[in-house]
Amino acid sequence: MPNVVDGMAPDRARRRIPDATVSRLPVYLRILGEQADERVESISSERLAELAGVNAAKVRKDLSYLGSYGTRGVGYEVGYLVYQIRRELGLTHDWPVVIVGAGNLGQALAGYGGFGERGFPVAGIVDIDEAKVGTVLGGTRVRHIDELPQIVATKRVNIGVIATPGTAAQDAADRLVRAGVTSILNFAPTVLSVPRAIEVRKVDLAVELQILSYHEQRRAGGSIHVVPGSTQRSASA
Repeated sequence: MPNVVDGMAPDRARRRIPDATVSRLPVYLRILGEQADERVESISSERLAELAGVNAAKVRKDLSYLGSYGTRGVGYEVGYLVYQIRRELGLTHDWPVVIVGAGNLGQALAGYGGFGERGFPVAGIVDIDEAKVGTVLGGTRVRHIDELPQIVATKRVNIGVIATPGTAAQDAADRLVRAGVTSILNFAPTVLSVPRAIEVRKVDLAVELQILSYHEQRRAGGSIHVVPGSTQRSASA
């Protein structure tokens, strides 16, 4: 009879992890890292769920894909769970990234130390603007976009970050694909057309703000009204 722990029974084989679960694993990892910093040795699924803003059953289901089931009455060992999630997310080694675009956004991304700390060192920054080529951002010298294939090959880059205006994003994506990049993080406000084998994640700040706007409106209980044909808002009596 299988040993049932933390309300779950071990799976017979490793299953493919659903995308929704993958999207929650970094959240768990951040929380567990904070717990480890506070010298917390074990955590229950209920506590992890509370901190992550999900329900405990979902946490247990998510972690079961890692082959982790905790111990009844004790929970999950924080250190080991951190290791399991890092292993599943491919964070046991660095993934160099190249940033296309040295404008305001590219400069901000290059100067963000969190990339390197989390295993994503900036291997290169490229731009088409000769005025930006040769400048140094976050300790990395900006090179011309024509040098992209060389950077990708010599630095073994698999992940590209697009920080260009929307009008230049597709060209940037095409260049990244031709250079051999297989995953793209797109900050440009446009939908990219790439081969099916290329993984693309889009970061749209406007969409995120619109989602927050929805929640703010619900929080206001319908007391905020938009005047038709105007961006003005007025409070109801």
